[in-house]
Amino acid sequence: MIFRRATLKLTITYTIVQLSFFAIFSIGIYSFVTGTFIFDGIRRASEAAFDASAAGAMLLRNGLIIFYLGLIVVVPVSSWLMARAALAPLRESYERQQQFVDGASHELRTPLSIIQGELELALSRSRSAREYREAMTVALDATAGLSALTDDLLKFSRTSRAAFASGFTTVDVLVAIRNAIREFTPQARQTGVELTFTKCVPAEVKGSAELLTRAIGNVIGNAIKFSRAGGVVTISVVHDSAHVVLQVLDNGVGMSRNEQERAFERFWRADSARSTPGHGLGLPLVKQIIKAHEGTVKLSSTPAEGTLVTITLPARG
Repeated sequence: MIFRRATLKLTITYTIVQLSFFAIFSIGIYSFVTGTFIFDGIRRASEAAFDASAAGAMLLRNGLIIFYLGLIVVVPVSSWLMARAALAPLRESYERQQQFVDGASHELRTPLSIIQGELELALSRSRSAREYREAMTVALDATAGLSALTDDLLKFSRTSRAAFASGFTTVDVLVAIRNAIREFTPQARQTGVELTFTKCVPAEVKGSAELLTRAIGNVIGNAIKFSRAGGVVTISVVHDSAHVVLQVLDNGVGMSRNEQERAFERFWRADSARSTPGHGLGLPLVKQIIKAHEGTVKLSSTPAEGTLVTITLPARG
């Protein structure tokens, strides 16, 4: 909406400036031609020559008027294109900023909840030095992860994909999965959902460890959220020399075909999901992160049977 209004205002400004310039230019041409080449040397000549010159001046004036009327149709279109081109860098910057705000508000809640929970637990009653040390260690680890996640989100939103990818390191997908599982294990226990992880040999990719952990965690968190008590969420990994494929399968409520098509739209939530906490940002952020890692994410689901999310990433090397 903001850029729509800005584009409209800039289009009107460009249109007025261009039409004013062409109007002054046309009047100048007409005055110069009629004053210099037509009437000065012919005014003392025969009446027929003067009439012919007047007819030529009339033809020139009509041609300029027709040309100007054509400009009234063409100039607004060119002005609109110019306005869009001028605002494109600002629009891209604004969208990146908005993506950071949305992503940060969604992703920072989990580590903050861990820190809050550990500190509240430590203060709930007197504990031994070892228990205090354990609580502080967990909170410190969560703080370190929070700091790294914030840095990655800032880079992700402020830089181009090529610049962002230049800072990638080698990431063991299995470690990222274990970290994500560790974060969501309390939620799984609370809702009565079993998490199972089919391990494989180490699978390495190039990327951001924190962002990949967040992407995997979002998928696992969604699977837990929409599973029934007693349900099972299965995480598996297979890979070859070219790709690493991660799959998260649940036997939860599932999704219709229309819901699957819109699942990666920002802020969209299915009717069946409106009673559960969330803002419709988890899967869109997953897609954005995986795309930045030159991978793909696909979703297939059957109502009342479950959902399968498949993440494919290029293998390291």
